[in-house]
Amino acid sequence: MTSTRPAPGAAGRRAGAGRALAVLALVASAALIPLLGPAAALHGTGEAEAPGAGGVGLLRTVLFAALCIPVGELFVDRLARSLPGSKSLSPRTPRSWSPPAAVAGFLAALGLASIVATGNLMPGEVADVDLGGLYASRDGKLALLEVNAFLVAWLCAVSRRPVTQVWPLAAVVVAEALRAHPTTEHSPLVGSGLTLVHLLCAALWTGGLLHALRLLRLWHGRGGTSAGVSLLGLYARVAAVLLAAITATGVCSSLRRMPPETILDQLTGTAYGRVLLAKVLLVAAVAVLALWARHRLRRAADPLTACAPARAEVVALGLVVAASGLLTVVPVPIRW
Repeated sequence: MTSTRPAPGAAGRRAGAGRALAVLALVASAALIPLLGPAAALHGTGEAEAPGAGGVGLLRTVLFAALCIPVGELFVDRLARSLPGSKSLSPRTPRSWSPPAAVAGFLAALGLASIVATGNLMPGEVADVDLGGLYASRDGKLALLEVNAFLVAWLCAVSRRPVTQVWPLAAVVVAEALRAHPTTEHSPLVGSGLTLVHLLCAALWTGGLLHALRLLRLWHGRGGTSAGVSLLGLYARVAAVLLAAITATGVCSSLRRMPPETILDQLTGTAYGRVLLAKVLLVAAVAVLALWARHRLRRAADPLTACAPARAEVVALGLVVAASGLLTVVPVPIRW
């Protein structure tokens, strides 16, 4: 009688294919937010949509995601080294996603730089791009800085000292903070400082959780489950501080752009307010999932049950990143 039992490893391959399809579906869903979001957010507000807003939002979402991955890896690897017995676990690390993330960030930054070089319009052909003109404007110089920073980050990621990525990645964070607050804005340095802290903490939280779960999955399969649980617990304690910083800087930034007496009207009557409201609801959902995961980690008989809400938290954080990309391309209701 011929056996119909699947070949060894077949179930694992099917599970891997299923996870890959799920990831692709999630990425495609997240991409629709910045692509289709501007028209939906602007509907009925009377505000005009900027040319190519969907494409710019998608590129900025990719840039944010490309920043989160290496920042999170550096952050969690440092946490892992502080665990007892970390030297025996140090060789057990998953393949780094920093090099492909740096490539994605470089391409996204290059696309954004080409848009700046054409007067903030989507270039129709290569001849429309004036690369030399980038040096003549503040936005152009910041766009070039981000392109070069991601290129250097890739070189660092594939070198023998990937920790040196921290410097070009820091340059990207600074450039984004300065770009978000032009000199014509009231107190631009204050706004840039708030954005810098907000973006850095968000990158640590999002990329850190993703890498912590990857490490936990790898260690669990190689007898390091207790160390993985300890790492997730350590990350959760730091994440609580990051959430507090994200909330504080987010509230301050929102109040600078939407004064308290107008904020309720603007949350529903402007595109910026609508996207901000959606982002706040997503962050609230992320916070609930984080609390659920922490409760399971501390109280459940099997701490590994915390992985389920933690994975859902990663998905929700991905949607937050997409909403952040969308927030950068809708009109900002600055009212002083």
